[in-house]
Amino acid sequence: MVQTPIYLDNHATTRCDPRVRDVMLPYFCEEFGNAASITHVFGERAKDAVEKARETIAAAVDADPREVIFTSGATESNNLAILGVGRCLPPGSHLVASSIEHPSVLEPLQKLSEEGHTVTLVRPVQNGDPQAGRVLAESVEEALKPNTRLVSIMAANNEIGSVQPIREIAALCRERGIIFHVDAVQALGKVPLRDELREVDLISLSAHKVYGPKGVGALIVRRRQAGFKIQPLIYGGGHERGLRSGTLNVPGIVGFAHAVALALADLENEMVRLQQLRNLLFHLLKEQLGERVQLNGPDLSRPDWRLPGNLNVRFPGIEGETLLLHVPELALSSGSACSSADPRPSHVLLALGLSETEARASIRVGIGRFNTEEEIRYAADVLCSAVRQLVDLQSALEGWSRGPGER
Repeated sequence: MVQTPIYLDNHATTRCDPRVRDVMLPYFCEEFGNAASITHVFGERAKDAVEKARETIAAAVDADPREVIFTSGATESNNLAILGVGRCLPPGSHLVASSIEHPSVLEPLQKLSEEGHTVTLVRPVQNGDPQAGRVLAESVEEALKPNTRLVSIMAANNEIGSVQPIREIAALCRERGIIFHVDAVQALGKVPLRDELREVDLISLSAHKVYGPKGVGALIVRRRQAGFKIQPLIYGGGHERGLRSGTLNVPGIVGFAHAVALALADLENEMVRLQQLRNLLFHLLKEQLGERVQLNGPDLSRPDWRLPGNLNVRFPGIEGETLLLHVPELALSSGSACSSADPRPSHVLLALGLSETEARASIRVGIGRFNTEEEIRYAADVLCSAVRQLVDLQSALEGWSRGPGER
């Protein structure tokens, strides 16, 4: 028997794994020390726990533990990377990002453009192409200028799941001495990253996308690869080598590291399982709805092009938000959680070349660790039933509006 509602919004956040919760619990009450208070045993034990966590997270992306700067999450990490570096660059520097970046990258870039820098946004491959949503290295290369100082490309998109060719883009940046930032939040623990990120200068990470706690993340600052300065956003205390002042969230950091370790330990098996569930869901939707369901983003057959648990589809003629109201048994979304209050259609889907109507007809499915095949089959039936009801309702309303003589 399937329990509802079924959670299928794992790009917005993930359930904290009970194993992660268990390792965090002692650091709320028993091991409650401040990691900066190293004059006594309570602080020392907290500091030791933080440093062990730092080592685990550094190893996940092939970094030196000293390069891990703990933050409150991905938004802060992205802001620290973009604004922190951007404000140390020569006036009028050129910055490059993709047009499908998260708002926590795009808005800081907009701020820097207001402060005198110039910004170029690279378009992804357009919808309908097997690589739709991917930001190709050649497209980034075409955008580069002699005064380009910073490039920011996410490892995997939070709406359409497109996985970017980070290693190729990193090579371009390395050849030209350009600082390269990667928002790796959605990709961490979902696809192999260690080799991809080896030549990346700045890497944003977050715990709650990988079955860890909310409110903790990290920015990897690889000073050994590129000589650049970074200006802190928060002052007062000099924590994290002066780049992020504030008392460290010891329970969160411990949980973050354990979540990463668990995800990496079962990465290959989980990738296969999630891809099978995602493909099953799309197959079932297609089987029942045919052309009434259309795929947004990269082809599903290439695991190196798309996150294994991601599915973004549109139902022509049906508003995504309306559909969500008709499936209370399912926890889904129509776009990024960070812009759910924004009435405008998804900037990611518009960047793919979809019309506003097509973008509004789309929903995002994020399948995760705790989802089962039984849940996926149930979700497919619920969605198909709701779509058919809405189509019938539209037909009835259209017939009523034409009047008896026009039917």
